Amino acid sequence: MKEIELKLKGHISRLTNKTFKFDERVGEGWFSAVYFLKTKELAEKYKSDDTVTMQFFQKKHAVLCGTDEAIALVHTFSENPESLTIHSLKDGDRVSPFETVLTIEGKYQHFGFLEGMIDGILARRTSVATNVYNVVKAAGISGKQKPVIFMGDRDDHFTQQAGDGYAAYIGGSTAQATHAMNEWWGKQGMGTMPHALIQLFDGDIVAATKAYQETFPEDDLITLVDYNNDVITDSLKIARAFGSDLKGVRIDTSRTMIDQYFLRNQHVLGSFDPRGVNAELLFALRKALDEEGFHHVKIVVSGGFNEERIQSFEKQGVPVDLYGVGNSLLQIHHGFTGDNVLLNGKPQAKAGRRYRPNPRLERVEFVPYN
Repeated sequence: MKEIELKLKGHISRLTNKTFKFDERVGEGWFSAVYFLKTKELAEKYKSDDTVTMQFFQKKHAVLCGTDEAIALVHTFSENPESLTIHSLKDGDRVSPFETVLTIEGKYQHFGFLEGMIDGILARRTSVATNVYNVVKAAGISGKQKPVIFMGDRDDHFTQQAGDGYAAYIGGSTAQATHAMNEWWGKQGMGTMPHALIQLFDGDIVAATKAYQETFPEDDLITLVDYNNDVITDSLKIARAFGSDLKGVRIDTSRTMIDQYFLRNQHVLGSFDPRGVNAELLFALRKALDEEGFHHVKIVVSGGFNEERIQSFEKQGVPVDLYGVGNSLLQIHHGFTGDNVLLNGKPQAKAGRRYRPNPRLERVEFVPYN
């Protein structure tokens, strides 16, 4: 594993910890498409003195992320990186369809084999950042911004957590589920209790919460209350037991389950879907907590939330204080393309592509750490 600390002049990054870890086989072309490797060999043999300009773009409105990582990759594995001229936008910049976000000028054989990896970095990081941005925006349409916790640890390979967590931070997520997700921006993972903890206490939610409080007294006390599929009963039980110490309850009811509240109150059933974490259940929960004076207890929801579902909740005024979101934030919706568009400073590109200069791009220079 090769680590690089990135310090860039004229490229103000939001990163607080600029350490990237790369597999050393990148330099051997292990992760590059074979046709790039063959082109590298041919460029060395026949066009060794020519220079190309490669530009990168995608086709939607997006929150850009991955530029620092991509530049670090180029700096680490290109030949003679000091000979390359790089211009880039910054992580967190809002970009338009077809807007050029990064250009690299130099000899093709020095960096061209990294094209696919650069595309992949920008695609994944920008997709996650944009997905999170859209979810955070949806969580604020009621006029009050609700925090969003990034809970994508179980939805993808664990090796992606650091980069995904950083991209989620760029997109506006206020907390991440694991320490690894916070590695690139200097925070700690945030979490309360899983269903497994309640199971260890034989389904006794009060006993599990008491053990948690005694062991982690500095944490905000937020209890998971759907274990017994009786959210309102267990929320009141916890609120009565812990009073002002209880900061919130989290509901994570499966979309295949109907809470016991509806089985006891079948008269409230109507045209809505009573499965999972639904608006009617949360309205009833808020009412029950408030009627007993537990106005301070916040409601946290998770399980299958995405931009559309959060928008629906917010438009209905559903009493949610914080959203936990996972799988939907990891969907790749922004594919990047790298094109060679200039040859020795003159236009030369495949049909349908052309050099698109962007005055927003900043020149990037590498500055050695002292």
